[in-house]
Amino acid sequence: MTTTKFKQVIFGWAALPIWLAIGTFGLTELFSRYPQITETVYSQTLYPIFAFMLSFVSKWVSFSLDDTFYAVLAVFLISLLILPFFTKLKWGKALLLFVQTVAICYTLFYWFWGFNYYRSGVNERLQINSSKPDTAKFIRVLKDLIAETNASYCTFDGISKPEISRLVESSYQHHASFLKIKYPQGVRAVKPITLSPFFAKASIAGYYGPFFSEVHLNDSLLMIEYPQVLAHESAHQMGITSEAEANFYSWLVCAQSDSKHLRYSANISILSYFLSQGKRLHNFVELVHLINKPVINDIRTIQNHWERLRSEKIDKVAGKVNDVYLKTNKVEKGIDDYFGVVQFVMDFETDPQAQKRLSSSIGQ
Repeated sequence: MTTTKFKQVIFGWAALPIWLAIGTFGLTELFSRYPQITETVYSQTLYPIFAFMLSFVSKWVSFSLDDTFYAVLAVFLISLLILPFFTKLKWGKALLLFVQTVAICYTLFYWFWGFNYYRSGVNERLQINSSKPDTAKFIRVLKDLIAETNASYCTFDGISKPEISRLVESSYQHHASFLKIKYPQGVRAVKPITLSPFFAKASIAGYYGPFFSEVHLNDSLLMIEYPQVLAHESAHQMGITSEAEANFYSWLVCAQSDSKHLRYSANISILSYFLSQGKRLHNFVELVHLINKPVINDIRTIQNHWERLRSEKIDKVAGKVNDVYLKTNKVEKGIDDYFGVVQFVMDFETDPQAQKRLSSSIGQ
């Protein structure tokens, strides 16, 4: 390679995507060290603009633009690895196109949503005191949660998905001030996962598509799960990247709703996390006996439903991929981050001042 060609590759337009990716990586390192800068400059200022623009475009089509983008991207990248064998496309050119494409996707991912991984933690952001591990407090909160779940029990025969979406949106709007979100922060036109049966095999109930700001829900969801999963994925669209924080936001907006359906969906979901964490308690069996039989039946129905759909091999592979993805974005617990919601609920339930601020902030 001549000196002129070398300069063109390194400093010409062809290298621009690569340099943008390098600059973006530098920003991830900066933002990870200074989360308050991320919160102020990106999460509260730039991201709401991106979310609005991207969701405004995606809302006009009924199918998933993100899924379409992933499919086209996969075909294009695979083609670059095959075409040099059958066409005049040179390996150097194919490799450059491959690297440029990956660099562009990397850059867009972080600018469109990914920088939110490095924002302030939920305790700092919402000014909720961190509670210390305490078995007695855990049991008290668990008993309260069991009582709330029993009290909110209902069937889902008389409610539709559009009505649930309206109720979730209404609750997010009412609690936006406390949750530190600039509502509406985009449009949430719910899209079905294109390959819902396959994703169900991996126990994936929903996901957020960052390239077109789309909320995706699995067609296999039971109605009892729909409010909680919708609120969870909506939290991602509002800039909440942590799975534990998205679970917390989902629980909070649904549990604080006037709708019994939202409250029950959120409570039974969080109750499952608490029961999983509390299995080693000496009085665990006694606590389980406090749960009303209809609630127990619903918990078993949900578990059996996903167990029938699940493929052990696909689920394990998907779990490992998700674990690597989360840890790459500096989520230290990886896939175990989902269970962090128990700590956040404990923090909130043992912080009277935070609960008072929530009550006083409604509708602001």
